[in-house]
Amino acid sequence: MLDVTGATPQLARRINASAVLGVMRNSSVVTVSELIEATGLTRATAISVCEELLGRGWIRELDTLRTAGGYQKGRPARRFELEERAGFVLGIDVGAAKTTVVVADLRGDTVGKASLPFTSFDITSDERVGTIKLAVQQALDDADTDASHVLAGTAGIAAPVDREGNILASQQFWAQFDVGLKSAFQEQHGWTVQLENDANLAALGERWRGAAAGVDDLVVILSSERFGSGVMESGRLLHGTGGGAGEMAYLNIVEGVGSTHGIAFLARNWAEEALKGKAKSLLRKKPDGGTSVEAEDVFAAARQGDKVAQSILARLADRVARIVGTASTLINPELVVLGGAVSGSVSAIVPTITALLPEYTATPPRLAASTLGDRIVTVGAVRHALDYVEANSLDLELAGASS
Repeated sequence: MLDVTGATPQLARRINASAVLGVMRNSSVVTVSELIEATGLTRATAISVCEELLGRGWIRELDTLRTAGGYQKGRPARRFELEERAGFVLGIDVGAAKTTVVVADLRGDTVGKASLPFTSFDITSDERVGTIKLAVQQALDDADTDASHVLAGTAGIAAPVDREGNILASQQFWAQFDVGLKSAFQEQHGWTVQLENDANLAALGERWRGAAAGVDDLVVILSSERFGSGVMESGRLLHGTGGGAGEMAYLNIVEGVGSTHGIAFLARNWAEEALKGKAKSLLRKKPDGGTSVEAEDVFAAARQGDKVAQSILARLADRVARIVGTASTLINPELVVLGGAVSGSVSAIVPTITALLPEYTATPPRLAASTLGDRIVTVGAVRHALDYVEANSLDLELAGASS
């Protein structure tokens, strides 16, 4: 239920409009009565908000309901529906090696996508921004729309970001993401593009459309190349003073862990070490004829009973259990989700990790593998951008709106 006690009339209008749009984003068709029940607004306020959103082009009103014998008797229920294609948002995942851009409608459904690699790790800021801009344009083309219909965007980066969207660039790896992305899109298109840590967006995405639906106390650990986590407490993201909440550099001093290297990195490297010996293994010959061993190859070989691969998975399970154990001891979440590009394979070791957890924490959480795969950051970025759009709907002008 909404509480706008003490809010100015202008602020109350914005809060009410955001609440109504949030309900409509998750619904097909809603009546005024259903909006009242979902938001706690009075009937007069709910109708006023709907009228304003209708006039601004955010929603549409449907025809009066018919009954089998014609129009229903009595006062007809007014029904409204979100204009999901009235505008679009961008969800951008900016990694070290590539960027992926998703264009989504106002329900958060993907309508366009593009992904481009960066030419090298050491490219200039202008080159990095240029690649991201090109990926955005390709995604817009894929969505059959243009820049004038974009309302906002969010970019997830592998660096700490504080509550104001400032990047903590105290390490060289983090500094490579401080490229002026927000100002670049503001100057070119007038868009508001927010920055957020990629693991934080992963947590938003999992809670919205993943394995953590409805969970308020949550840790999502991105676990592919490097470990990093996003933390939600009572349904809110934790940032810390400089955006460093959830950073996992402390793993360097955790017994049995010793680094932030992730599951994919370790699986590759441990397989390479193992194959230097004489042990027989399916990993020596890949089905596709390639020579390099990837994490998925290790998981696949383990499923076929390969002893070398199974030994690697046992080491991985113990290491991840120690990581989850430290996070659980510090934060005490209800659920920890393992996400990232390897999440589809990681489900194989979730039972082993779960069994080990009582050795490393007195408060073992539930554990799950993400169902979002490599979409985890862009799903969260889309949700983050939609939250901004809904909160600022009365300040945003829809392309083609009548008023």
